[in-house]
Amino acid sequence: MKARIGIIGTGWVGTSVAFSTLLAGHAGELWLHDQRADVAEGEAMDLADGAAFYPRCAVRAVTLEQMREAEIVVLAAGRNGRPQESRLDLLRDNARIASSIGSVLAGSNAIVLVVTNPVDVLTRVVAQASGLPLERVIGTGTLLDTARLRERLARQLSLSTQSVHAQVVGEHGDSSVMLWSGARVGGTALRDWPGWKAADEASLALQVRRAAYEVIRRKGATNHAIGLVTAELIGCLVNDERRLLPVSRVQNGACGIHGVALSLPAVVGMGGAAQVVEPALDAAERDALRASAAVLGAAFDALSG
Repeated sequence: MKARIGIIGTGWVGTSVAFSTLLAGHAGELWLHDQRADVAEGEAMDLADGAAFYPRCAVRAVTLEQMREAEIVVLAAGRNGRPQESRLDLLRDNARIASSIGSVLAGSNAIVLVVTNPVDVLTRVVAQASGLPLERVIGTGTLLDTARLRERLARQLSLSTQSVHAQVVGEHGDSSVMLWSGARVGGTALRDWPGWKAADEASLALQVRRAAYEVIRRKGATNHAIGLVTAELIGCLVNDERRLLPVSRVQNGACGIHGVALSLPAVVGMGGAAQVVEPALDAAERDALRASAAVLGAAFDALSG
């Protein structure tokens, strides 16, 4: 199915999402919106000029109200993080933007994909402001963290990334939880892999958590990898792939977590992320997940403080 995909925010991240989505061929129509109307129109014109090189898709700039007619709306509006700034430091500025956009989308039939950071708290903000069903407000969450973990594990093991299966859950940020106990290389537990040292886990986890900061320090923003991640998530939705992915949504009891948006594995298909699947956790991972939920709950509560 080719869908109407709307992207709100045409900065670094929004344009990377647009580019990756066009190349993947998921959109029949791609709609762009930005508070800087000329920028959105210019990006639409630039992308449309490349139509000979991606599957057929009509690209144009639209108003925010028109986004209500899209099947999937990607929220990429907001400012970027600054060097040494945590994602939660972005909260107040971007929560105001996310809340106003969520209000506009109230009552629509869209699935909303939140990309703007801090993505977990903003996923909850959008869910509350829009009143949409919880399964239809999805944050990219730890999909990118999971990709980073797999890449670094594969590099250390001298294997292809596709042969490494590991997940990150919880916050997309400093309290993220690496599920080492369930990590696999092919069909073998990572901790049983010849030469693997459990002592390496802490340094690899730090690399994953620091990855965005290192990119931002060098080039000012992260955009290409999250563009690919978001396009992959869009494909799962429009093609009803029902893939199990670590995405963020407001949780309703999974792993004992209520009312907080964070990442746990969920079945992603045409209806959104309706079925959350509790991963196997050892005691340390369960404690770390609860701590991550507490961090995110406190961050949301701070908005009204």
